[in-house]
Amino acid sequence: MKESLSRDLETVKPDRTEAEAPADSSIVASNAIKYTAYVMLLFGFLYFLIAYLAPML
Repeated sequence: MKESLSRDLETVKPDRTEAEAPADSSIVASNAIKYTAYVMLLFGFLYFLIAYLAPML
């Protein structure tokens, strides 16, 4: 029984779909804003570490 199940699974081949870049400019703009905010938060956190916590060490 185990061989018949594995044989059935091997014969099924998934259809390949082509991935397309987002064509809508609003999606691209929202992603740019989101990742810009991530970078700004990272730099703000690093500034906090250097300016306030590093002198305490």
